Amino acid sequence: MFGWLKRLFGIASAEANAAMNKLEDPVKMTEQGIRDLKKDLNKSLQSLAEVKAMHIRSKKELEASLKREAEYENKAILLLKKAEAGEIDPAEADRLASQALELKQKTANQVATHRKNVNQYEPMVKKMETNVQQLKDQIGSWENELKTLKARSRVSQATSKLNKQMARIDSSDTIARLERMREKVSEQEALAESYGDIADTVNTSIDDEIDKALGPASQGQSEALAQLKAKMSQSSNTDNSADSKDAGNDAASGSDTGTGPTSSGNSDLDKLKEKLKNTGNA
Repeated sequence: MFGWLKRLFGIASAEANAAMNKLEDPVKMTEQGIRDLKKDLNKSLQSLAEVKAMHIRSKKELEASLKREAEYENKAILLLKKAEAGEIDPAEADRLASQALELKQKTANQVATHRKNVNQYEPMVKKMETNVQQLKDQIGSWENELKTLKARSRVSQATSKLNKQMARIDSSDTIARLERMREKVSEQEALAESYGDIADTVNTSIDDEIDKALGPASQGQSEALAQLKAKMSQSSNTDNSADSKDAGNDAASGSDTGTGPTSSGNSDLDKLKEKLKNTGNA
């Protein structure tokens, strides 16, 4: 029974730890660690300052006590010298010298106390300075690590986002879209070409058809052709006048024979052909 409960609580604890691990943000955890270290550093700096102050004060008190100790000894010596010189009563000199020596002894005890304090504070100051420096180094190391961690986090997030986008891309669907686009463009191009052909057909005149049938070589002769047409027109008018006179004469004389001309004259096309034939023979 108890073993079953232990396994159940073990599973629940494992799931809770896994959920907590998912919620933990390494960047935020590192920032919190740095903040905690800085708080410890501030406390350590304050303690270091206090201990250093006590150390400095003890050193100053030691120096002052040593100075007073030497002064009391010098005063006792001066009193004894004055007694020997007869400047003061020897008994009075001995009394004052004894009191000076007693004060010297008290000052010596103070010197011992201050020296002890100085000896105690000195290693404490050194140890605290070492701890403070270690904290500073640790904070600097964690701050550098935090910068690296933030950069890696940004890169990993961007990479993850890109990979998710790439994972949603269907290559076959993309190819199918490209194929449909190609077909649409081909249809549009064919439609544009057909409209162009229709426009060319509608806008083409008889002159354009004649020039197209004659070919490019005849286009350079358009002016000569125009002159030829004008000349042939004048010649046709002259021939028509002559034919009219001959026809009148023939009509007058033809009454006897009973025969007349079969037509009023050759057509323009026959005349042109005759003209071209004569031009070729010349």
